[in-house]
Amino acid sequence: MSSALTDLLPLPIVQAPMAGGISVPQLAAAVSDAGGLGFLAAGYKTVDGMYQEIKQLRGLTSRPFGVNLFMPVLEHPDPAAVDVYAHQLAGEAAWYETELGDPDSGRDDGYDTKLAVLLDNPVPAVSFHFGVPTPEALVALRRVGTLTLVTATTVEEALAVERAGADAVIAQGVEAGGHQGTHRDLPGAERAGTGLLSLVAQVREAVALPIVAAGGIMRGSQIAALLAVGASAAQLGTAFLATPESGAHVLHKQALTDPLYVRTELTRAFSGRPARGLVNRFVREHGPYAPAAYPDVHHLTAPLRKAAAKAGDAQAMSLWAGQGHRMARELPAGRLVEVLAGELAAARTALSDLPAQGGAL
Repeated sequence: MSSALTDLLPLPIVQAPMAGGISVPQLAAAVSDAGGLGFLAAGYKTVDGMYQEIKQLRGLTSRPFGVNLFMPVLEHPDPAAVDVYAHQLAGEAAWYETELGDPDSGRDDGYDTKLAVLLDNPVPAVSFHFGVPTPEALVALRRVGTLTLVTATTVEEALAVERAGADAVIAQGVEAGGHQGTHRDLPGAERAGTGLLSLVAQVREAVALPIVAAGGIMRGSQIAALLAVGASAAQLGTAFLATPESGAHVLHKQALTDPLYVRTELTRAFSGRPARGLVNRFVREHGPYAPAAYPDVHHLTAPLRKAAAKAGDAQAMSLWAGQGHRMARELPAGRLVEVLAGELAAARTALSDLPAQGGAL
């Protein structure tokens, strides 16, 4: 494992920061205490909400942890397209007896203020999604002792991460659940993407940064394969979503292994940006027509998603999940880290034995 990460995680296992109330302090603490690196998700939270969760997490563990920030959105969508989508969703609002949200509720997620708080109250690691921070921001974080990681979904994005001066790159494959961390959201992005194993190998040849692999990872044997092609660690989200410490809605947890949900899909239906989730009624009916308009659509559908959850209707909830969701295990988070570590060790032993076995044939 790269020396830049060794001090933070004895095991090459990172718990993905899942926004929307999933990556709560209890989950991050359990993962960190077990030898992985737990993460909080600051996305969609107020600045004070982020600070309070950091404070709570520090009271739960003495181990290193990280905080994830969403980069401000640069694209400005067509307001007319958002209006058309709002009209299409009027029936949903009536059905769930709620109002649609205000699409103009903010575009920067309080990024500057959150970054300032993290500079004044340093945490061991900070990761970034949806773009690359300025070199000045990365230098400032390094000065206060914070390791920086930035998501990339292509080799070109990984090169941009390296040029900016980040400490590590998170190579996110198309298999990943939740939002793709593309630096720009271009039309048609929901139909593109590179598989994780191929992406890690390509990024390894292009940049000198340590690589954290992310996307559909559910078993220690998969981690072993990714380490073999050049990753320093693996980031798992869906695998931890089903744990009791996860803040995910019970319907979300149950849906991961429910035979009713046969596949995942990249969709703009809930947020206006490509995100992988279980295909439910809402995705089928609205996904084909959702505009490229993040975070406008996210704000627009927020009351609908909340009302559906309150009504116990998973068919209109954003059930984010990676392609390996059927392999989810309902284990305590700390125990899951232990199991993954055991599987990783077994896979490495099996790989090391292959030459000897081959010579005996």
